Amino acid sequence: MKTKILIIPGLGGSGENHWQSFWSKDDDKFVRLQQQNWDKPELGQWLESLNEVIEDLNCPIILVAHSLGTSLVAHWSEKYDNSNIKGALLVAPADVDSPLHTPEVVRGFAPMPVTKLNFPSIIAASENDPYVSLERAQYFAEKWGGEFINIGSKGHINSDSNLEFWEEGQVMLQRLQTSTNEIRV
Repeated sequence: MKTKILIIPGLGGSGENHWQSFWSKDDDKFVRLQQQNWDKPELGQWLESLNEVIEDLNCPIILVAHSLGTSLVAHWSEKYDNSNIKGALLVAPADVDSPLHTPEVVRGFAPMPVTKLNFPSIIAASENDPYVSLERAQYFAEKWGGEFINIGSKGHINSDSNLEFWEEGQVMLQRLQTSTNEIRV
């Protein structure tokens, strides 16, 4: 069964110049999560939407989350379990616990879950991300049981970073896909 890549945007929904949008253009292996309101996140509603899509896909899935989407994945992993989730690429986790780093509108996602995820993960962070310190991102990776990758100074790893297809991220995704295939053999 073919693996699907579930794109999970954060606050604002990852616009057309975001690497998540570039990745999901014209490729049916990518499925993009939709939320009722990308600008006023509600944890309960966002969790329901994510879980519904995961249940509906009913195939091997790799999650690709950005910013607030990484917090959503961590909350989902605490509340749900689904053996179809084969891995997650968690990029630029927003520090929802820190009023210094994130806006008040995301406070409903606090506290950030710090329990081990139920699947392999790679956490990618930037040295100059205004929404999370590098040390805090590394802390999340340790707690989630994932591999931490410092990608240098790339801001919030979003549209403003001008990454387009973000080849470095695609390599990370490929590593998750490869390890998923090895597990299934």
